[in-house]
Amino acid sequence: APRKKPAANASAVKTNKDAADAASKSNWRVAVQGAEDKQAKDIRVFDLRDVSSFTDTLIICGGTSSRQNQTISNEIEEQMKAAGDYALSIEGYTNGEWILLDFGDCVVNIFTEQARAYYDLERLWRDAKPLKW
Repeated sequence: APRKKPAANASAVKTNKDAADAASKSNWRVAVQGAEDKQAKDIRVFDLRDVSSFTDTLIICGGTSSRQNQTISNEIEEQMKAAGDYALSIEGYTNGEWILLDFGDCVVNIFTEQARAYYDLERLWRDAKPLKW
């Protein structure tokens, strides 16, 4: 019997379940582990899928200094690379007060205590579902 040719766009079609499965398989846990390994403070993780379209998962954490923030950033980036996930963009690394690592489906924000209090992202994303790890 002749084989049926698959539809040209079959692999491009994603259902809501596929999207949810993809988000649950995200490497955000790897990023959290990197932050924990360098003693990041007050790590918070939020599921943004129901409240935003720019990313699935938002991580907010802090360090005690700009240098520690850079160390946390380096560790997260290395662990994510090892897991096959590369940063699309890294912002604020030189100053270190607020470092943002964008991995597409996961965005990590690393703050000094003063910057975290000033920008208060937890308040901004209060409608997002907190995630446990």
